[in-house]
Amino acid sequence: MTTSTSERSAPLSRFKRTKIIATLGPATDSYDAIRLLISDGADGIRLNFSHGSHEERTKQIKWIRRASKELKKPVAIIQDLQGPKIRLGEFDDIIPVQTGQTLRLAYNANWVEDGIIPTQYDLTKKVKRGERLYMFDGRVRTKITNVRDGIVYVEVQNDGVLLKRKGINLPDTDFAGDVITEKDKADLAYGSTQDIDYVAMSFIQTATDIENMRKTIKNLGGDRKIIAKLETKLAIDNLEEIMQATDLAMVARGDMAVEVSPEVVPVAQRRIISFGLQYGKPTIVATQMLASMTETPEPSRAEVSDVATAVYLGADCVMLSDETAMGKYPHHAVRMMKRIIMYAQSHDILDVTFKGQSDKHPSRQVAISRGVISLSHSIHAKAIVAETKTGATVYTIASERPGMPLIAVTDSARTAQQLAIVYDVGSYVRPVSKSAAHELTDFLRQNQVFEKGDVVVMVSGQHPGVVGTTDTIKVRQFE
Repeated sequence: MTTSTSERSAPLSRFKRTKIIATLGPATDSYDAIRLLISDGADGIRLNFSHGSHEERTKQIKWIRRASKELKKPVAIIQDLQGPKIRLGEFDDIIPVQTGQTLRLAYNANWVEDGIIPTQYDLTKKVKRGERLYMFDGRVRTKITNVRDGIVYVEVQNDGVLLKRKGINLPDTDFAGDVITEKDKADLAYGSTQDIDYVAMSFIQTATDIENMRKTIKNLGGDRKIIAKLETKLAIDNLEEIMQATDLAMVARGDMAVEVSPEVVPVAQRRIISFGLQYGKPTIVATQMLASMTETPEPSRAEVSDVATAVYLGADCVMLSDETAMGKYPHHAVRMMKRIIMYAQSHDILDVTFKGQSDKHPSRQVAISRGVISLSHSIHAKAIVAETKTGATVYTIASERPGMPLIAVTDSARTAQQLAIVYDVGSYVRPVSKSAAHELTDFLRQNQVFEKGDVVVMVSGQHPGVVGTTDTIKVRQFE
């Protein structure tokens, strides 16, 4: 990415605090559709590796980067791994089930010949008697009564039907660190050769899962950051440790509602955002945010409130899944989400605080960030401009929610792209220079982002381009 690719200008009033991630799928599988998603307001693009081939992904990544360059807007690309997504196997019939009925499940079984329901994973390696087993995204709930001779026996707890290839959820099962599948490893190896910014890791249970993923990425020679998808009961139980270990976190509300229970989801969402703010880790709220717009051009009132609540709580991103992947109105959904965000942030009626945040023994970086924010408010600055190599300074300032645009200037295209989905951040690429921030503010003033009399606070280091040297704060007023 050259310098010009990230040169974009917009009035400060048009800066979104909470960012938008859109998922690609059949409804948006073209260059024009992707360009329009980004133009409409998408800051990140999610590639769901549960579907599609590597050839298709290569084509889409090229389209995203081409659109990013043309629109002069850094865009984060997210590789969302399938993880140990366990599904029913192949069978032609619809299988009706009744309360109290005993079912048998086995790896690659033959339903027609043996009356055993096939699965795509050998459950006997992991499950135990007494654990819950949910099928068809929680529509059929069962309890494991026995595990014997390669067969899992379950007792059905509600009437329903089973269809082939539908998902299985195991809320009580411990996968003991075995959450990076062979498919994931192949996808990670492919991703290491592509211009991908984030890896989203599915069905995490402990901080060890994050550490193992980080080693795998490092061994492949990548510089991608990790998004922990929080959707299992064990992940919620180990939440604080996972939040400290990960780079970002996603509130994966779809599987979470099945794995834990629906009433837990809003509390877990607030806890995740709270820990994100406490530890400086960006958070993403995902699943069914504007689900109605998969079929209709307008969202429900509850969905509008849901998106606005995520904004008020301080989530870094809100994400569209089926709405943009297979919905009838993918671009309407992005535009609607942006409208909700902009209106909500202009009527910031809530001052949310969370238990657990602490001012004890702040790090040097946190102390500098708080000093910058305090100074900015004292002098009524219009924005904070921060020079950064890896984005660390910007992540820290953003986690303190300064309440004003945070403009990042970096010589790294990767850093600019990763910062694209961080709260209230606009990122720009410039060569390493002691005057990089000053030159960028000149550019923004020329493009009427700033006006005469505006004040900005600039944060930099004595050694530009060197990690961890942020130590200088300057104030500039435009004449």
